[in-house]
Amino acid sequence: MIDFSRNHFDLFGLPPSFRVDGAVLDLAYRQLQTDVHPDRFAGGSDAQKRVAQQASARVNEAYRALKNPVQRAQYLLQIHGVEALSETDTALPRAFLERQLERREQAADAQAAGDVRTLSSLLGDARAEGAALEGVLAQAFDSEHAYATARMHVRELTFLSKLAEDIDAMLAAIDA
Repeated sequence: MIDFSRNHFDLFGLPPSFRVDGAVLDLAYRQLQTDVHPDRFAGGSDAQKRVAQQASARVNEAYRALKNPVQRAQYLLQIHGVEALSETDTALPRAFLERQLERREQAADAQAAGDVRTLSSLLGDARAEGAALEGVLAQAFDSEHAYATARMHVRELTFLSKLAEDIDAMLAAIDA
């Protein structure tokens, strides 16, 4: 069974870093899930079944967190004692916020007009900016260990990720 006290990275035998090899993570996940899957303990005691279900849930939770760049960044901050998303400290750089608010307005106008091309372009821009931020985060986390600096970028990436999800939903609504 697994050691529930281990962090997500340790669970999969990975170093705690922002850069994660997706193929290595996927392979470790499949192996670990095979080892702890509740079906392997179908003939066991109720306690063994319960622990297997808890272990499987923990493995799934850890995998989802490490697979998603936003969640992985937030988790890295957490294990280094930095709160990523404080409800009382939501400040973002003014230029960043203005750019994102402008994108949201353009997206709303494009959705109202049924303008798939503009929405697709805005989605591409948001994803490209997010990918650039991921590069900045990799540097901040893995090379500089600059967690306070990374915190602001994690918040920006979280915002961009949500914006991309919203634009994607707008596109889906037009296609429906």
